[in-house]
Amino acid sequence: MAIVVVEELSKNDVLKAREEYSQYIKITADISRKIIVIGGEYHADAEEILIKDYKCKSENIWGGGYNIKLKKFEANAVLNIKPQINDSLEIVDAKIRDDFLELTKDKLKNIETFL
Repeated sequence: MAIVVVEELSKNDVLKAREEYSQYIKITADISRKIIVIGGEYHADAEEILIKDYKCKSENIWGGGYNIKLKKFEANAVLNIKPQINDSLEIVDAKIRDDFLELTKDKLKNIETFL
């Protein structure tokens, strides 16, 4: 299930976000508006929520995840392939990657306490 993290992360958020993948939590974020969605089967599902419900722009939405086994945030997703902006699964632009990782680490700083 895709969960929009509005304020602080909760144990219930993490449980729902792990429904599709037990060892990996997908993260989709609008780095401009500082809104993140965790969980879901595809990053595209979370992107749709951000665009439809929060009026976010696709060029500001990036994907990655949290690898539970490695306790590591990642910045790669099919969603990151954007013609003329990013031609890789990995976020290539250092500033965009840093913004994505900084935002996700801040919003999900206590994720380990819920695993």
